[in-house]
Amino acid sequence: MTRSKSKYGNRKVELDGEKFDSIAERDRWVSLRLMERAGAIQSLRRQVRFHLSGADGSHVCDYVADFVYRRDGAVVIEDVKGVVTDVFRIKAKLMAAQGQPVTIWRERK
Repeated sequence: MTRSKSKYGNRKVELDGEKFDSIAERDRWVSLRLMERAGAIQSLRRQVRFHLSGADGSHVCDYVADFVYRRDGAVVIEDVKGVVTDVFRIKAKLMAAQGQPVTIWRERK
């Protein structure tokens, strides 16, 4: 069986039985876990689903954040991106409109 190449060139990886959509996402997870152990952040979670609503309150779509954690008492919603797609831009705007802005994290090479 042949594996097709990813649309954006990322490679799915696994760490401690958990699957990640990219090496960058896995590396960010490792970094955030270290930050949590050091006390810099709290309540670290992965793959957190948010329901996005339209102006009339009807369900529009869902957004799944790569990571959610607390830093200095504030909730941080973070997504690891190599490529920022139009769909992500729309969902990020909907999240911001609901008072929950999304932080984009990019791996520095």
